[in-house]
Amino acid sequence: MPAPRHLPFPDSHHEAPVDARRMARLDDSEPVEASLYVKPRPAPLSRAASHDTLLAERARRHAGDTDAIKAFAADYGLRVIEADARRRLVRLAGTAGAMRAAFEVDLYWFESAGVRFRGYTGSLHLPAGIAGIVESVLGLDTRPVARPRLRVMHSPAAAAASFLPNQIGALYGIPTTPRGSGEGIALIELGGGYHQSDIAAAFAAMGLAPPRVVAVSVDGATNAPSTPNSADGEVGLDIQVAGGIAPGARIAVYFAPNTDAGFADAITKAATDATNAPSVMSISWGGPESRYSAQGRTTLNTALRDAAETGITVTVAAGDNLATDGLADGAVHVDFPAASPFVVGCGGTFITVAAGAITAETVWNSGTSGTGGGISNLFPVPSYQAEAALPLNVSTGRAGRGVPDVAGDADPASGYRVIIDGQSLVVGGTSAVAPLWAGFFALANEARGARLGLVNPMLYAHAADFRQITSGNNKPAGSPLGYSAGPGWNACTGLGVMLGEKLFAALAEPPPSA
Repeated sequence: MPAPRHLPFPDSHHEAPVDARRMARLDDSEPVEASLYVKPRPAPLSRAASHDTLLAERARRHAGDTDAIKAFAADYGLRVIEADARRRLVRLAGTAGAMRAAFEVDLYWFESAGVRFRGYTGSLHLPAGIAGIVESVLGLDTRPVARPRLRVMHSPAAAAASFLPNQIGALYGIPTTPRGSGEGIALIELGGGYHQSDIAAAFAAMGLAPPRVVAVSVDGATNAPSTPNSADGEVGLDIQVAGGIAPGARIAVYFAPNTDAGFADAITKAATDATNAPSVMSISWGGPESRYSAQGRTTLNTALRDAAETGITVTVAAGDNLATDGLADGAVHVDFPAASPFVVGCGGTFITVAAGAITAETVWNSGTSGTGGGISNLFPVPSYQAEAALPLNVSTGRAGRGVPDVAGDADPASGYRVIIDGQSLVVGGTSAVAPLWAGFFALANEARGARLGLVNPMLYAHAADFRQITSGNNKPAGSPLGYSAGPGWNACTGLGVMLGEKLFAALAEPPPSA
């Protein structure tokens, strides 16, 4: 019996958007774009190989699959607007009618809180000829997938204390030399923008020359600051913290649409960008791991694995909505992509400072907001956490990847003084911790003369170079859902906060020769 023309693609399944109203069906003539990722074809890799060599080998492995997607596109009247086998990506454009025929899906407009987006419910279908090689079809559904992980202290005077980003670095013992020269830091942003005048003023306040900051457009998104816009706060915070720690590094800000396609495309773009050549990537956006489609979560995770494979260290905010990650379903949840085993998940603390030193440090928890963290329901325990004595998930009783790996100051009550849209603000959130650690890793990369890449095994091997946070929890006020801090790894602050000089010395040790 001949194979069916199209096969179901269960991983593409989408539920109806939450709190959204379905509007009209897309007219057949409306333009639509989609990002198709092909499945990885793993191969043994030499750690001694250069970044460019590794990318060239990946391109060779996936060239046949991306060629097959191009042929499929031609069969259905779709136009290839971008194809990069290094990224395992082919981006397609066409009419809604052509996409409907290619994937057997009906596309509708939805509206939520005045925002209109495109979407579908149910699953896509793939032509039998490509069903075996496609990992994901992203971008047909444009519902927002992530939120910035920052908190703004709207009354800066209410902060118990606030600090410039490089002052936070000094409190943790981060060295001021090296400066990150020759290193690149990628910042992934799904909205907002920055002003050069803000950068100039912020670095003048820190007594530093401003770093070189460039904006990189992904899928048509651009540096687009607006007032008011909380995403501007995210962008500015990331630049000013990463640059405050590593002022000699190049900072490339990758602006992408807040969609599953935009998120993945930004990560793969940064990881293969020969012009800006980042060795570290910082992500301060995320959402509950359960809220992503299976295909979207899979491709984000494999994109992060691809980045680590070529020597890029990725830091990700663990979330600002405590152990439930903002969901009111009576269970705990971890934030993604912080839950990916290929990133350094970054949790948050509150610091008390006297005479230029941290005198006390506890888990960040204001009752309604605070550090995310917990045990993943979807990712198993990675090998580097095997000896960390992780607790079980308090809702399911199962083992899984523990989040976060590390921590740092995140409470806006002991927050970071930054300049956003011309205003001086005090900002916190685990959004600040991801660029803090990204800047630190850039310094270590310069000192060791090589990329750290997936640094997690080294961090867990050097647990003695952390100060453990043993006080506090990430339970919402009045709720038993969450985890408590304590000796060893915990699901609020991971290994703890860096003993900057000691950890830097360990990470800066040159790698053994090949």
